[in-house]
Amino acid sequence: MKTSWRSASLVATAAALLALTTACGQDQGDQAATGQNVGSAADAQGGYGSSDGYGTDSGSGSDGYGSSGSADKSAAKTRKAGQLASWESAELGKVLTDSDGMTLYRFDKDTAQPPKSNCAAACLKMWPAVPASGAKAAPGVDKSLLGEVTAADGTKQLTVDGWPMYRYADDKKAGDVKGQGVGGTWWAAAPDGKKANKKAEEEAGARPADLKGLSTRKDPKLGEVVVDKNGMTVYRFLKDSAWPIKSNCVGACAEKWPALAPVAKNDTENIPLKGYMTFTRPDGTKQQTLNCWPVYTFSGDEKPGDTNGQGVGGTWYAAAPDGKPVGAPK
Repeated sequence: MKTSWRSASLVATAAALLALTTACGQDQGDQAATGQNVGSAADAQGGYGSSDGYGTDSGSGSDGYGSSGSADKSAAKTRKAGQLASWESAELGKVLTDSDGMTLYRFDKDTAQPPKSNCAAACLKMWPAVPASGAKAAPGVDKSLLGEVTAADGTKQLTVDGWPMYRYADDKKAGDVKGQGVGGTWWAAAPDGKKANKKAEEEAGARPADLKGLSTRKDPKLGEVVVDKNGMTVYRFLKDSAWPIKSNCVGACAEKWPALAPVAKNDTENIPLKGYMTFTRPDGTKQQTLNCWPVYTFSGDEKPGDTNGQGVGGTWYAAAPDGKPVGAPK
């Protein structure tokens, strides 16, 4: 009997030690490595980054999502972003990361105005939505740029300047950017929610850093036009109305011509304040007006000074400070 009791005790002790060792090993496995290795993703079909359209290859890996099955995708899905940060990539410029140094991405098929995630089902397994809860803006970034949107799986997903944020399941350590360019639609995010773009950063550094929310610039062809805080041209749509104030740019139009968000009156320069007000769009968001006319930016403008939206469809024109469309037919 003594021998049996001692054997049982030894077995129980060994089992307890094994359980403790396993738990500690799991904790260590959740820690991110600190190396920063800029990777490049293979060009793939479908816009989600692979032959099955979701950044996966159903023909490889035991889980059917382009991995060996050892990656803990559920952990990537539920891990909070915490204190956002950034690191300087020689190729991409400033890259936005979570508190563990893992790269955050944005998806071209999403929209920022209004915020909407179009990544669902298998897509979310490879591109887990970053939870909004507890996220803090990266140093030097206006905290008002952070928001949330409901992802397809019900997650309250973090947005930065309206763009939903994701991680990439095949990024294994801090500094990995294996999701960059996948499918021609997935891009590492910059700290302000834009696509990480070293060239754009350098161009931005060459323009005044103290632009107001709305101001003006002298265009060599159009004269004085209104620009936003990033120096991007502001436009008018001839199919809108000023009284009652109404925007007729919705749906796909609103994706191409993002509505200008409200700008405080004291955050303007050279802008007449007569008729300077906001209104509620059909989707419930607020939009700025100039002299009661709704105003927009153009997704086809890539840098400050661009006026690619001028005259589009015979209905879109750069806005003058008094809200009139510059160059529109009388």
